[in-house]
Amino acid sequence: MKKFVQSIVLGAALLFITGCGNNGSDAANDQEEVTVKLGVIGADTDVWDDVKDRLKDEGINLEYVQFSDYNQPNAALADGSIDLNSFQHQFFLDNYNEEFGTDLVSIGNTVNAPLGIYSDKVTDVNDLAEGAKVAIPNDVTNGGRALLLLQSAGLIKVDEAAGQTPTVADITENRLNLEISELDAAQTARALSDVDVSVINSGMAVDAGFVPTEDAIFLEPVDETARPYVNIIAARKEDEDNEVYQKVVAAYQTEDTKKVIEETSKGSSVPAWETFGAK
Repeated sequence: MKKFVQSIVLGAALLFITGCGNNGSDAANDQEEVTVKLGVIGADTDVWDDVKDRLKDEGINLEYVQFSDYNQPNAALADGSIDLNSFQHQFFLDNYNEEFGTDLVSIGNTVNAPLGIYSDKVTDVNDLAEGAKVAIPNDVTNGGRALLLLQSAGLIKVDEAAGQTPTVADITENRLNLEISELDAAQTARALSDVDVSVINSGMAVDAGFVPTEDAIFLEPVDETARPYVNIIAARKEDEDNEVYQKVVAAYQTEDTKKVIEETSKGSSVPAWETFGAK
């Protein structure tokens, strides 16, 4: 009888322990997803869509917040409306912080997306005529980058003292007397029918239906001089080491993502974490 009672007590204890173990497992399974709001420009989210699917296994729901111009995502990140953004290169971020007194930081490299010169009127930059009309982005970093690209193409020369951010006023030689118009970056593709050539950011070009490596008549080289223009994932300084955000970066910087980048950009974008490092 004594042994019988002991057996019952032992059995009940085992059931209690097993029950506790199951409850813990159920709690882990029932854990709510963490939503991360990611600011992006334009409608091209093919690469991030692949990352988003894989992040679900990490319990992370990536939610896109789309913007129409280059200043909005940083303002939204600074005021806490979004958690991360991915649309800009490091040089653009540095200038934004300086101009607006924000403290936004890069937490991971994504791609290098070469700037290109596009035209529906000529097929070679050497075919441009005297007084040809040229459209470039009007923000400091992309505008300066566009002028340096025009210089690389042999169309103009700019003052070396202007560094990475020359302006139209820094042009020292313009042998064709090119008529340069400064437009919002989002308008450079749309203005193509009104100008002879337009300097268009890669993302805007893709949104407009172009394949940069095939359609640009002159494309920015990818070398060490391109380092300032590596695209990044940005966060607020206090969130630099946030565990969830670091998982987002880790999910991006993978072979799976590299394959999608190569497929969707047809080689126009380069996985920057391989060329220039993870951060």
